[in-house]
Amino acid sequence: MTVNEEEEKMSQKQKEAFVSNHNGTSVLEVTQGLCLPAFCILCRGLLIILSQHLCSSHTWRTRFFTDFVFLIVPLVATLTILSSFVLLEHLAVIILGAGLFYQIYCRRTCCARMPVQKILEKFLKIGLELEYVPAISCFRVINSAFTAIAILAVDFPLFPRRFAKTELYGTGAMDFGVGGFIFGTAMVCPEVRRKYTDGSRFYYLTKSLYSVWPLVFLGIGRLVIIKSIGYQEHLTEYGVHWNFFFTLIVVKLLTSLLLIIFPLNKSWIVAISIIVLYQLALDFTPLKRLILYGTDGNGTRIGLLNANREGIISTLGYVAIHMAGVQTGSYMLKKRSHVKDWVKGTYHILLTAISLFISLYIVQVNVEVVSRRMANLAFCIWIIASSLILLSSLLLCDIILSFAKFLIKGAIVPCSWKPIQLSATNKKHSESLVSEAERKEPSLCLITAMNRNQLIFFLLSNITTGLINLVVDTLHSSTLWALIVLNLYMFTNCLIIYVLHLQDKTIKFW
Repeated sequence: MTVNEEEEKMSQKQKEAFVSNHNGTSVLEVTQGLCLPAFCILCRGLLIILSQHLCSSHTWRTRFFTDFVFLIVPLVATLTILSSFVLLEHLAVIILGAGLFYQIYCRRTCCARMPVQKILEKFLKIGLELEYVPAISCFRVINSAFTAIAILAVDFPLFPRRFAKTELYGTGAMDFGVGGFIFGTAMVCPEVRRKYTDGSRFYYLTKSLYSVWPLVFLGIGRLVIIKSIGYQEHLTEYGVHWNFFFTLIVVKLLTSLLLIIFPLNKSWIVAISIIVLYQLALDFTPLKRLILYGTDGNGTRIGLLNANREGIISTLGYVAIHMAGVQTGSYMLKKRSHVKDWVKGTYHILLTAISLFISLYIVQVNVEVVSRRMANLAFCIWIIASSLILLSSLLLCDIILSFAKFLIKGAIVPCSWKPIQLSATNKKHSESLVSEAERKEPSLCLITAMNRNQLIFFLLSNITTGLINLVVDTLHSSTLWALIVLNLYMFTNCLIIYVLHLQDKTIKFW
């Protein structure tokens, strides 16, 4: 072995140690960081409304820059230099949002001479177009952007170690990424969207099997590349050969079978049953010992199961999270005719999230604390509760943004609800409160672009992260250099996805 090869091997060992053996942070800090992007998206929407009212011209460059500054830059800052000042970030964003909303209210073109109470009463009676729920798209994009930033940022000293993935127990910010991704995917899965309404169960199962082949290719491809270039790995995350793509495959196949057997509206019962039985198995059988120490009790990695025990067994927890996401998606896509119905729906989701956080405290005190490595009961409750708190924050911000659009007739905000005036005699006939231009104009929106090609964005982020790690000495990078690299990395990835969207390109592997 040459001197250069020895130095390279030592560097890889240092990087492995740098991202390993961490205990996480508090549940509250992770929750605070998750909710910040929702308020940033609200400010972005309010700024677009106000700028349209003052000057109507918008190019794709200005929209891209606005979206990048409000969505990506705050996330980069929260995960790096402003990690200890999240509450101050919240305060700054709330003050900015309040100022923008006040300016919109003062310049309102609808209900100009009405008192506030009457305006609110009128707003609560209008409808919202039901083409899709913007909060779900925003949820998925926030999780994708957060994951993309974190997988590179964790290699720099600038990234707080408490946000890194935990070794055994604890709640690190990065621990939310995988669970949040599975929850977000479940909310828009074919079963929730009633995509396979025709045909037999066998046909549905065949379609599900066919849909996972790209994940098989990606999982094997990642495994081969990582092993061939000697890239640093966190062994206790999934095991020797397993990776996130293999977890997605197993979750997809198992949940497809479960949703053939059980009704869609009983998904929450299935989720509770799976995770409770799994936790009982961890507590009263040798399963936990197998995950932690292997079949010989000494941490052996001999044999397929021992080599990948964390990834294989923890899949049960992710199946439960997916089923909870299916239930949430079904609830979100229920038809609601008025704004007040969405206010009630948001309240119910928020109440459920708070109840789950209380349950999480009880479980951590009396059963077992959160463990991503095992995907235990506490981990699943934490992921679902955190997902619901983010979802309720996005819904609340969407309702406020819809109110701002209601005040300024013809306001156009991509990836947001369109207010409609429901007819008193026939709800089937309604008058749109947005201009015809909004329907015809291409959506100049980074959120829509990332949601459209989410898998490509994830792959692009992984590839560019690997390339940067090969050419940049991340362990010894200064704060300024780390920030420059992170922002350029995200700018490049987002710009590529944005250009694909402008070209009306959706890249699929199936």
